[in-house]
Amino acid sequence: MEKKELLYEGKGKRLFKTDDENLLVSEFKDDLTAFNAQKRGNEEGKGALNCKISTQLFHLLEKTGIKTHLVKTLDDSSQLIKKVQIIPLEVVVRNIATGSLTKRLGIEDGKKLPFALVEFYYKDDDLNDPLVNDEHCLMMDLVKSETDLEELKRLGREINSTLKGFFEKRGLNLVDFKVEFGIDKEGNILLADEISPDSCRFWDAETNEKLDKDRFRQGLGDVKVAYEEILRRILEK
Repeated sequence: MEKKELLYEGKGKRLFKTDDENLLVSEFKDDLTAFNAQKRGNEEGKGALNCKISTQLFHLLEKTGIKTHLVKTLDDSSQLIKKVQIIPLEVVVRNIATGSLTKRLGIEDGKKLPFALVEFYYKDDDLNDPLVNDEHCLMMDLVKSETDLEELKRLGREINSTLKGFFEKRGLNLVDFKVEFGIDKEGNILLADEISPDSCRFWDAETNEKLDKDRFRQGLGDVKVAYEEILRRILEK
């Protein structure tokens, strides 16, 4: 498989065309960004760690029936993926209140929610990825139908159920996470993008130590060490 010209570059990854129009190469970057990229940094090896973590978690979810865009890992920081049309929604699932949820609603930081909360955010950097409801999504044609919205919610909850239990056994609380989905050439909705400490909040179950991108956002210490710890726990048998 030959990697060709750059197709897209985002905050955490670069996408390259290949000699197969239905396949892309996803290359994970070492860049760190926060607050809509106003705060920037670089952590050598972070991209490789995110690639390994995301690969492991995608394989875990595939075993439970969640279809993903992942084809195979190419090297330490690159994956071969199916080309999909990304649905312009970030699906955020929350188990514990923190971050924007506490700011918006005044819920106590660290409070366990009575059920997994699923939220949609419109993917638009110029608008700072605003929170949207079902009617917004339909009005703006972000999805084809209400059925698609219900499917995104279902998939978000299923992913949460699998990952939450998986990490609880490894002494981690899955506080919240963001996932994205895309539509392949057959019209199937596939889990896309990544699942990593860049897109999830992980707190140590005993100490509440933050082992994710919040370490960079809040200046809490070495990001790479935290990501290495997440990978170590994922690989535990």
